[in-house]
Amino acid sequence: MTKILVVDDEPQILRALRINLIARHYDVAVAVDGSSALRQAAEWHPDLIVLDIGLPDIDGVDVIHGLRGWTRIPIVVLSGRAGNQDKIEALDAGADDYVTKPFGIEEFLARIRAVSRRANVQEAELASIQIGDHTVDLVNKTVSGGLRLTPTEWRILEILLRNPGKLIPQRYLLAEVWGSKHVKETHYLRQYMAQVRKKLEREPAHPKHLITEPGMGYRYTP
Repeated sequence: MTKILVVDDEPQILRALRINLIARHYDVAVAVDGSSALRQAAEWHPDLIVLDIGLPDIDGVDVIHGLRGWTRIPIVVLSGRAGNQDKIEALDAGADDYVTKPFGIEEFLARIRAVSRRANVQEAELASIQIGDHTVDLVNKTVSGGLRLTPTEWRILEILLRNPGKLIPQRYLLAEVWGSKHVKETHYLRQYMAQVRKKLEREPAHPKHLITEPGMGYRYTP
């Protein structure tokens, strides 16, 4: 059953969406503000989030940024803000779709289905990533041949593989994996990247996929 977290401070909207989604066999949780949304997303792990950006405590765009710091959960914005700039900001922050209020429930549900389908395709791609002689499955966190990675190795590898071709700065990786107090501890990354390459690359000293950009960061090259 697909789990959907609905975030909105309007009781009528929450009630209507909850009823319609449950009737279509979705598992639904609700939150009335940004803080609750971030907490529930971390604890409940929904498959999709419906998010109003006019929340009483945290602006919805900031909630999107907070979520995108650690998850690719599909986000459908549901908002009374119809301006192009609001849409651009939400989509640039990482939202997958933007629906304006008032809305037709059937169109809204169709948007939910479309975003879910795209997410499923992306997840399927993440289940079969080839590095050297190994196939990495980020969905189930497995590597072919029974190869085992530590939780820290997985976290570093996942960030890189979810951003193919993109330079990931050292400071970003350090903050995401070890916390903001460790953004200068670049030796952590050197040590763990060496371990990951030794396990996955055919020639760890001359990697083809997990590339170092000296003084800047790291890049996954498919």
